[in-house]
Amino acid sequence: MPTPKEEINIQKLYGKETTLPKNELLAEFSVSSDGLSEEQVKKQKELYGPNEVSQTKPKKWYHYFLQSLFSPFNSILMGISLILIYTDIILPNEPSYANIIVIFILVAVSTFLDFFEEYKSNQAAEKLKELVATNATVIREGKEMAIPLKEVTVGDIVLLTAGSMLPADLRIIEAKDLYVSQSSLTGESEAVKKLVDSELSLSELESITDLDTICFMGTNVISGSAKGVVIKIADSTYFGKIAHHLTRKPQTAFQKGVQGISRLLIRFMLVLIPIVFTLNVWKHDLILAFTFAVAIAIGITPLLLPVILSSSLSKGAIRMSKKKTIVKSLDSIQSFGAMNILCTDKTGTLTEDNIVLEKYLNIHGEEDTKVLKHAFLNSYFQTGLKGNIDEAVIKRGLEHEMKSYTEIYQKIDEIPFDFSRRRLSIIVSDGKKNQMITKGAVEEILSICQLVDDHGQVYPLTKEMKEKIKSMSTSLNQEGLRVIGVCQKNDIDVTRGFTVSEEKNMVFIGFIGFLDPPKASAKTSIKRLNDAGIRVIVLTGDNAEVTKAICQKVDINSNKIVLGNQIDKLPDMAVLRLLRKVNIFAKLSPIQKARIVRLLKEAGNIVGYMGDGINDSPSLTNSDVGISVDTAVDIAKESADIILLEKDLHVLLDGVTEGRKTFANLMKYIKMAVSFNFGEVSSVIVASILLPFLPITPIQLLVQSLLYDFGQLTLPFDNVDQEYTNHPRKWDIKSLKNFMLFMGPLSSSFDMIVFASLWFIFKVRDAATFQTIWFSYGVVSNLVGMHIIRTAKKPFTQSNASKIVYFSSILLSMIAIIFPFTFVGHAIGLISIPLVYLSVIIGVPILYCFVALVAKKIYIRKYGEWI
Repeated sequence: MPTPKEEINIQKLYGKETTLPKNELLAEFSVSSDGLSEEQVKKQKELYGPNEVSQTKPKKWYHYFLQSLFSPFNSILMGISLILIYTDIILPNEPSYANIIVIFILVAVSTFLDFFEEYKSNQAAEKLKELVATNATVIREGKEMAIPLKEVTVGDIVLLTAGSMLPADLRIIEAKDLYVSQSSLTGESEAVKKLVDSELSLSELESITDLDTICFMGTNVISGSAKGVVIKIADSTYFGKIAHHLTRKPQTAFQKGVQGISRLLIRFMLVLIPIVFTLNVWKHDLILAFTFAVAIAIGITPLLLPVILSSSLSKGAIRMSKKKTIVKSLDSIQSFGAMNILCTDKTGTLTEDNIVLEKYLNIHGEEDTKVLKHAFLNSYFQTGLKGNIDEAVIKRGLEHEMKSYTEIYQKIDEIPFDFSRRRLSIIVSDGKKNQMITKGAVEEILSICQLVDDHGQVYPLTKEMKEKIKSMSTSLNQEGLRVIGVCQKNDIDVTRGFTVSEEKNMVFIGFIGFLDPPKASAKTSIKRLNDAGIRVIVLTGDNAEVTKAICQKVDINSNKIVLGNQIDKLPDMAVLRLLRKVNIFAKLSPIQKARIVRLLKEAGNIVGYMGDGINDSPSLTNSDVGISVDTAVDIAKESADIILLEKDLHVLLDGVTEGRKTFANLMKYIKMAVSFNFGEVSSVIVASILLPFLPITPIQLLVQSLLYDFGQLTLPFDNVDQEYTNHPRKWDIKSLKNFMLFMGPLSSSFDMIVFASLWFIFKVRDAATFQTIWFSYGVVSNLVGMHIIRTAKKPFTQSNASKIVYFSSILLSMIAIIFPFTFVGHAIGLISIPLVYLSVIIGVPILYCFVALVAKKIYIRKYGEWI
């Protein structure tokens, strides 16, 4: 029972809308049965705004800008600049603005690049989502029309059918056997019946979701049809009020990894500043030592990581859209590429999804139009989502001129399909008798039958006859036919309501058998997926025999098939053991499918789930990456991260390949940044201790970092070696540490060669000359080294970068060499140097390339990977 406070909340939220008769409700919202007029729609939109919940509403441009401006790295830079205002401007007799200007430029460049890429990538994602947007069907000015969910407004009359997503909170004004799933709000999987007139008083309600005349935003129709008037939209809905409490998909390993490395580098920055300051303060000016320590800390961070991340994901989404794969959630791209298990149903994925009714047989295995007639009436009059099976039955019935039955018979009621009963019943009358007709899985139909029809004569259904029926069904399944049982009973009392308890003492009539042949491409698709490191697990509601017949034809190991009722008896650990060796699970309910997906995830796999039905929503949400198709029901499309424009495994694999390419280019930047930055910072710290002057001034180090970061901005456009895309790739922090500790010292050793050459061979004792050579060398070596890091092969011969990567590397290297000769270079303490020093600036990076190629082979042999 609700507390007084809860009861007041129900009254406050919905008030009299829950009980008003249809005419009064329409009058309350100033709308006729023809729906809103164009003028009314305009007024309602001005009054209530768009139908978007704040939690899911697209961000405005300034949200992205502020997010970019106050990123963790920028926040630290701005904090440092406040200290520099004191140390560089207030404290000295002669203020110096150079360091602050450079930090301001760093912040500005980082902010605007990140803002531009983030905003542009999200705008691109929104445009792609519009291609597969979910619409609502409304009546306006007497016409039915499909409109985007955000266009729905208060007073709209919405039409609902099986599979529809509720676009807003509706008061039902017409309904036929309407059952709605409210699991998105309550977590309960049981469908709830919604009515025109409430059967509950307010005092009987235990929660708002018990209101039986209101359909809530975010829920979905399981079966039946209805009309409803929109009474609340956007944040005013129940969904809008609790949106921030609803469970969302957990962060992926990649998202956690990027955040983790960002936090790690920030902590490292904060620790590094006092250490470098302490090492240098005894030999350098106090302010210089501090600003140098700050510059070193900034230099080790990959400042443009957010930019590269946004750019890579955006480019990946656009490339994937050209391969008939629409990305709804940009962060799901990496999970798509890392996926090592794909869970899927067989219908439409392994089969043609073109079901044909092949047989309609009585208990003797003879064709019998009586069986077809009863199946036709059941499929024609049911108001749930008419799937391929119902369409096939209706098509065959019409071919046998059964259209007249739709005028002779009238529907009285319906007991919708659910996944526990696995059957559907309709009650019809021809004016002489009332009849219940039920169709469903053969085992479930037999369980409610006491009698059997034998050429018009009714006999008790004996144990022997049951076994014979089951044997016939199994035989048909083994031929690849999906078999549905049909039964009926007469003389139904129609004066009372119908419930599942009425499904008993029925008469078994016969079977209908359907053929859905395997796709010609399915066998090669499965092989390609396996070769790409993706294991395919079939999760289906069909029985074992028909599933085995299909899977054998497409080369999926079907030696062992586990049924849903078997895993219900097992603990999670036992199911996990089965999952290691079993590829096919049959006769599963939606909850059992979702459990399997959850267990696979918990075992450390990256799990994709492909589904397009009402029952697939829990598994799509549970998976690392939910995959659906643009022809799916609304709830499936809304739950998915990826939408395929064609239900084909070849299309899916093309999308996976693009996801892996995107991840590869991200990892190139991250590994380059941590290894080169780690190496350079180590070298500069050592040199600052050994040399009588700083090897590079703080402002020069900041400009240098900015230049080679610019050179890496083109990495999202880079080519990726085919070998890299042959296997799933997961975020691995251990791999990143190994790379940094292996390649970082190698980079640092060449830096030390440069220092030694300048000091001992070229006898450079002038600080400005030393700093200028080091400035140019640092940029060139990083950009040349980028071509070693970007591929596991030999660069320039076995693996070529994209043209734009080559162009940016050459351009930025030239700028780094020319920069000291410009007035801007002179402004930050660089000088024009003799051209002889180009032998160091260019020669040492070339030498590094040859040594790094040998180191690469050793690394790959030791760790079995590169990027």
